[in-house]
Amino acid sequence: MHVNDRALIGQEVAGYYVEDIIGKGGMAVVYLALDPRLSRRVALKILNPVLSVDDRFRQRFILESRTVASIEHPNIIPIYEANADADGVLYIAMRYVDGLDLRRLIYDRGPLPLDQGTRIFAQVAAALDTAHAHDLIHRDVKPANILLAADHVYLTDFGITKHRTSISGLTQTDQFIGTPRYMSPEQINKEHIDGRADQYALACVVYEGLSGRLPFQRDNDIALLWAHLAEQPVPLTQLRPELPLEVDGVMMRALAKAPEQRFPSCAAFIVALREAITGSPADSGAFTGPRTGPRTGPGTGYGSGPHSGPHSGPHSGPHSGPHSGPHSGPHSGPHSGPHSGPHSGPHSGPHSGARPVGVGPGPGAHYGPGPGSGPHSGPGTGPGSGPHSGPHPGSPYGYGEGPHTGPGSSGPATGPGTGVSARPARRPGRLPIVAATLTAAVAALALVVMIVFMQRGESWTRFQDTAAAPVTFEYPAGWTARTHADLFAIASPRAAEFESMFVSGASADWSQVNKVITGDPENAVGVYVQVSDTLDPGASREEMKAMMEGLLPGEVQVTAPVPDRAGNSDATRYDGTLRDRNSGNQLGFVSYVIAHRPKPVLVLYFCAQHRCDDETQVRVRQSVQVS
Repeated sequence: MHVNDRALIGQEVAGYYVEDIIGKGGMAVVYLALDPRLSRRVALKILNPVLSVDDRFRQRFILESRTVASIEHPNIIPIYEANADADGVLYIAMRYVDGLDLRRLIYDRGPLPLDQGTRIFAQVAAALDTAHAHDLIHRDVKPANILLAADHVYLTDFGITKHRTSISGLTQTDQFIGTPRYMSPEQINKEHIDGRADQYALACVVYEGLSGRLPFQRDNDIALLWAHLAEQPVPLTQLRPELPLEVDGVMMRALAKAPEQRFPSCAAFIVALREAITGSPADSGAFTGPRTGPRTGPGTGYGSGPHSGPHSGPHSGPHSGPHSGPHSGPHSGPHSGPHSGPHSGPHSGPHSGARPVGVGPGPGAHYGPGPGSGPHSGPGTGPGSGPHSGPHPGSPYGYGEGPHTGPGSSGPATGPGTGVSARPARRPGRLPIVAATLTAAVAALALVVMIVFMQRGESWTRFQDTAAAPVTFEYPAGWTARTHADLFAIASPRAAEFESMFVSGASADWSQVNKVITGDPENAVGVYVQVSDTLDPGASREEMKAMMEGLLPGEVQVTAPVPDRAGNSDATRYDGTLRDRNSGNQLGFVSYVIAHRPKPVLVLYFCAQHRCDDETQVRVRQSVQVS
């Protein structure tokens, strides 16, 4: 992996001509590239060289990527080639999709309409069940890996899967595959994994898509992994009151700690969800994907143990399990036109609706003690990774998700009335081994992060507080920190250009910054700190928009406020964008307003849209110390 990922632009890699960066993460960079042999554009994913060191991993990666390529299904992203280049670096060439990912859609628009959500989830379920029928487990199902081309859904990032016969929570090199926010308990515990681990992750995605929040929200990965192992999320109907209470039972079953208590397939889960939402069996045309009943045949990777929670009952219409043979279906052709940028306006919050008086989770329902599913990063309902990072506009390919941050709370449900079923029983002896396995899991995660940062060659330094910025925070050593009189401080690779823009407020001249955004977008990033008595940590979205428009350059859009923390201080988080009215260029931002005497403090991380690095934003936020 090149320290400067843009160095490959204009170069030939494995026969592909690299044109631009689509997205990037700690383990790979995805480029828009031209395949001159077939005159088509592809998404070229190049893995970090650290992943190529292990011969077994390299061989398995190529073999399993080719296995995915052999599966013909309309909702699985077509893979054209998977191999290693002359230097041994692994790559995958896949269909380039000119569209949004689900993460961006939720980020932009908030919780999904029910019909749209179930259509999307059904197509994802169909793709997963088909992969499971071929003995492949995805293991990293998350919104950023779900691409949307109009009404068509592609599940991507099958490049690092695991075969059902050789699966545990870690790879042979002890590297986690998966994202902690969506990781199943058995994956965390390094137990045997089958397709029901993907179902658990899909249930997390469904929960997030319908509520705008993750099922579990914690300050760090250790607490987050523990929540997946031992706690229950806030019932979905508490976050979206118009949903029938039956939805809670369906979600609890799909999110059961023990795999045998979940649904027999991903499609069965979505069918049950749709029936719970509508109150009647889904007709045969309601879903793009296949329906499945209990699966007991070979090669499914699913068990047939007892199930907890409500059963959806018999389904009307054709009933079929995931296909075991090749699928056929329409594929949209490769796109070569310009990307269409995602929406950047404020997000809508969870829907509200009437609910019968006295109806709520019953006394028998147990949702676990302690902090619960606090706000989620992205859709304006909670903190997290901030401005969409990684994907080029319209073509994300699964990158840019940093750890969710910010406390949440969920206590026991106590309302009278009809309740959902109690927490499913755990397998005997599960909790005594949790602490040891969690320690090993977190250690492995830390090792991967350390390796990736070493490969990236990054070091950090600390900004020392001044009268203009009475906080200290860490920033990459390659950046420059500047303080402008007693007004504000800024740290950025292009500090001079951004200082000249921020100093002028709403009437700022963006001309120099626009050159950075268009010509050097990787360096259109930084941290801006200001104190102002016009800021109020308790302000509404509309009030904060007006406050920021008096301080910041360009047209300001902000999301709803979310309680959070910035380092050692309570803070209110506002995500949003700054837009140059003349050029239309935008900067995304994640901001924290901290109550401080004599004046509140604004700490704002900004970046060129779709070029943000969540790891940087999270580290800056966690390092903040108010003087």
